[in-house]
Amino acid sequence: MKKLFIASVALLLAGCTTAPFKPSMGTIYSDTKAPLQLEYNKTDLGHKVGMGVSHSILGLVAWGDTSIQAGAKNGNIKTVKHTDYEFFNVLFGAYTETTVFVYGD
Repeated sequence: MKKLFIASVALLLAGCTTAPFKPSMGTIYSDTKAPLQLEYNKTDLGHKVGMGVSHSILGLVAWGDTSIQAGAKNGNIKTVKHTDYEFFNVLFGAYTETTVFVYGD
């Protein structure tokens, strides 16, 4: 039984997103934003912003595209200058949404 519990926890944690900075996360509700990079020397956000969005239900099904390429394409961005992300969670992951923001020109 103990091995089953440990395997279940490991499986749940395997899906966690890793970014350079992880904001506070609530188990019942989260709606947080954070950078996807920590290099800020002479950061210029550019004049355009594009987004890529993905969704998940109960951790069982997921869909969407949160790649930098998708965000750049959606914002008609040729030169990427900075990226951020937003994470939304309801009821222990019953529904999650991740949005990547791509800034540039």
